[in-house]
Amino acid sequence: MEKQTTFQQFADRVVDLLSADDVVVGLAAGGSWIGGQLDEYSDIDFVLVTREAIGGNKEMMMGYAERFGHLLNAFTGEHLGEPRLLICLYDAPLLHVDIKFVTLEEFGQRVEDPVLLLDKGGRLQEVLEQTTAHFPHPAYQWIEDRFWIWIHYTLLKVGRGEYFEALESLGYMRNVVLGPLMHIKNGNEPRRLRRVETLCRAEEIAGLQATLAGYDREEIYAALRQVVKLYRQLREEIYGAEVELRRASEERVIAYFDSID
Repeated sequence: MEKQTTFQQFADRVVDLLSADDVVVGLAAGGSWIGGQLDEYSDIDFVLVTREAIGGNKEMMMGYAERFGHLLNAFTGEHLGEPRLLICLYDAPLLHVDIKFVTLEEFGQRVEDPVLLLDKGGRLQEVLEQTTAHFPHPAYQWIEDRFWIWIHYTLLKVGRGEYFEALESLGYMRNVVLGPLMHIKNGNEPRRLRRVETLCRAEEIAGLQATLAGYDREEIYAALRQVVKLYRQLREEIYGAEVELRRASEERVIAYFDSID
């Protein structure tokens, strides 16, 4: 594929630049690079491992990013809770590239096993062999404690005519609750809504589609009903006895929903 060749050429250039850098321990690629899942819509996820901490120092992070190609723009990932991440847009060719700057010790704390592109002295491979990747799963009790309050809050927004707020709430619950639980049900990593269309069953996607709504009171009510329905189904299939269900909140919120819908 032409785009895969472009990705490889970009990565090869970065590896060449870093090979002579004594500060750099190695370079790895995650995301779609793993398992050859790159396509024309992919971005590149680099993990740049250095002897001393660079992550969090924007000036030093930008210094590396500017060496890799024609950098149009970049910003750090505080909005994701990750100041060590630099999110970049390159030109010639136009590429989205995420660069995470970590030390060798931090490299062992990972959510996936990346592909090693540069490994000086085999130190990255050694870390991979001695540690285990762990993708964080949502806390079921955390979701249950909040879900019915979110439903009630969204109903209040609809009642006031704040439909944009209500639509944002629907999107939030798809992203934080339904997407992760659907992935877990299907044995996937709970990456919110990422690749849900290809990793979950067609009937499940149809159910999720019914949580979409336009700028209309009745459509939002119907979508919110579907959110409740899907959550109850997923909760029953996934949660164990250790999760304390907030039945009183559920009953009162649903009664309120019935009274206004």
